[in-house]
Amino acid sequence: MKKFIKIILIILILGIILYFGLYLYAFISPKLNVNNSKSYYFYDINQNLITGTDDWISYEELDQDIINATIAIEDKNFFNHIGFDYLRIVKSLYNNIKSNSRNEGASTITQQYAKNLYLSFDKTWNRKFNEAWLTIRLETHYSKEEILEGYLNTINYGGIFGIENASQYYFGKSSSDLSIAEAAMLAGIPNCPSEYSPFSNYDKAKERQKIVLNAMEKNGYITNQQVTYSYNEELVFDIKDENDLTSSMYYQDAVMEELKTIKSIPASLIETGGLKIYTNFDPKAQEAIEYSIKENIKKDIQVASVIMSPNGAVLGLVGGVDYNKSQYNRALSNNRSVGSTIKPFLYYAALENNFTSSTTFTSEKTTFVFSEDQTYSPTNYAEIYPNQEISLAAAIAYSDNIYAVKTHLFLGSDVLVDTMKRFGVTTNLNSIPSLALGSEPISLLEMTNAYAILASEGKNVRPYFINKVEDINGNILYEHKNTEEIILNKSITYILSELLANTSNPNFISYTTPTSYVISNKLTRKYAIKTGTTEYDHLVFGYNKDVIVGLWAGYDDNRQLENNDATNNKNMWADIIERYLSGKEDNWFTMPNNVVGVLANPLTGEIATKEDKNSVILYYLKGTEPSYNQNLDDDVPTIKYEE
Repeated sequence: MKKFIKIILIILILGIILYFGLYLYAFISPKLNVNNSKSYYFYDINQNLITGTDDWISYEELDQDIINATIAIEDKNFFNHIGFDYLRIVKSLYNNIKSNSRNEGASTITQQYAKNLYLSFDKTWNRKFNEAWLTIRLETHYSKEEILEGYLNTINYGGIFGIENASQYYFGKSSSDLSIAEAAMLAGIPNCPSEYSPFSNYDKAKERQKIVLNAMEKNGYITNQQVTYSYNEELVFDIKDENDLTSSMYYQDAVMEELKTIKSIPASLIETGGLKIYTNFDPKAQEAIEYSIKENIKKDIQVASVIMSPNGAVLGLVGGVDYNKSQYNRALSNNRSVGSTIKPFLYYAALENNFTSSTTFTSEKTTFVFSEDQTYSPTNYAEIYPNQEISLAAAIAYSDNIYAVKTHLFLGSDVLVDTMKRFGVTTNLNSIPSLALGSEPISLLEMTNAYAILASEGKNVRPYFINKVEDINGNILYEHKNTEEIILNKSITYILSELLANTSNPNFISYTTPTSYVISNKLTRKYAIKTGTTEYDHLVFGYNKDVIVGLWAGYDDNRQLENNDATNNKNMWADIIERYLSGKEDNWFTMPNNVVGVLANPLTGEIATKEDKNSVILYYLKGTEPSYNQNLDDDVPTIKYEE
């Protein structure tokens, strides 16, 4: 027993020496420059500040009620400890062991502030040790008032960072003018921003407000009468900018994800003193998406959209209908089946392999038979078949599934997989027959970028959010360089873009209508458009020489969509691109010198005659255009299928 007590005493003495040694070492270490490292300055494409530390409010300007509310609910012993509340740590450990959970935490305000100063939020032991060390350094170099000031100016209030931003956002007033009720409402949010924001869940926010008010009473800041009065006080929210602020948070989240991948940016921002991040964020693009969602979404369906420049710059992005309710970014992380929107890349490969706008396959109900008697029986939308040969131009306009699968099998099923890799898709795709109909999941951002490669006339572009990053002193840490590498045939991209423009062309109305004809009355410009419709996902991608817009709609729980949802999605896409391009001229691609246009029958692809009811100009590489004496099927072998 004596030996055991001796060992315990030695450990205790060593612990005390280590404890005070750490604080002494922290004291003689350089002072942390937290005044600038607390946040990021986000700038839009016009170099206007979107959000940042311009809204920093000093401790002297802070309302006493927000100080009291924050301390009462987050760290009641804040002014008495030196970074760590050891009694609270022991108590939380005991309660967690007793309840067999990890629900109760013991982080102090200083610890939380140290966490806010970090770029990444991983949960590794290394991160926890760094956080503890930063906590000690903060406590040794800064007063409690300075730490609390920094904390309140950086904490997350439901997608809005900093108490001044939050106060202006929720109540339209400075944080120095908050009432007790308003202060208690805001102080309750940081514990779980997505759940306790009053815009996300008012009932839960009120429950949390009551907990904060009770904590304020328990700690002697207010009376019981003030608790009752404040809880019953009617809160007047200022929500005029709700959509603008919350939807842009999806974009800012994407910026932060990209920031983590840039090797020239330090893992910690403590020593650099903050970052100025110059992004491609275009307020007009973001507003176009928001407006369209607001006008077209009338139920609990989810939406994601990306607006991109042909050079890969992401101008606007929305990852869901309401950021306050869900921060899950469906534009980046939600890999879903892309349906027929994969077909343009199949047909690009076909055009590279001697197909032309007039190449025909028979479209009729077909069962494809493979080895070991395996079969595949795709169907056209609504079981509509022409039961005759149709041209590639018609197959694209009508999104004919039989034609697509025949093309896929004729080229070889690996060709489309390889083609998608060329178009920047990193997802592993299976070379199966149904790939031609978009059965494999791909993210919205990757698909939008694939269309951007077409819109750039074949450049090897990749999506990017950040143009430039500087430290707080203006030193450039990173600058994006656009690629000039050409990976596609410019003439073929032109032909394909012209074919995709026919999806809204009334001259293709025949046994069925083109897939985008329903929105043709909304379109004031020429666009290359492709839609995709599955039971669970509706997508639209389209572009001209200026911009690409990608749009997805569906349910997170994979509920089946209704038929009218597809039309609604097309209208939403049209509203987005038209609103964004309003005031700009129609900007289409210049026809390459080795491309010719021929007036042809849209269904058969043959040269138009006086007997044809409709005719369109189809485009070809010189020497491949149809003539009166040419058999259009000479270059395409006959393939037999089991009917």
